[in-house]
Amino acid sequence: MKKEKKKLFNEIRRVKEFEREFKSLLKKLKTLNDDLETFINVQLNLYHKLKISNSGIVRISDLGIENPKIYKVRKFACRSLKGKGSYCGIRIIYAYYEEEDIIEFVEIFYKGDKANEDRDRILRYYKKD
Repeated sequence: MKKEKKKLFNEIRRVKEFEREFKSLLKKLKTLNDDLETFINVQLNLYHKLKISNSGIVRISDLGIENPKIYKVRKFACRSLKGKGSYCGIRIIYAYYEEEDIIEFVEIFYKGDKANEDRDRILRYYKKD
């Protein structure tokens, strides 16, 4: 009998810009797919389910958005960037809908290419008028 793996979150989705950025990075960073899966299963699980922080995930609280909560990932281990460990320079922005238990990836970028998150994109998706 095959044991079914329990889902950590009700849903994990990606906005279209994230998908485009992810595919672009994936061309250079071949392990990115597996690295993102590991990040979800380990870091997001620890942070949101077990309430254990390693200070690698920080809430972006100065956007005027209460729901969903918007987070920035500063510690993300990418095996394609050897020797860098969890401070590889990959940044991920995501929204967490606590009540619905949904993770929505908004942006992914390499810090060497871009210094900060696209705040306009975040506000476009989540700011309530």
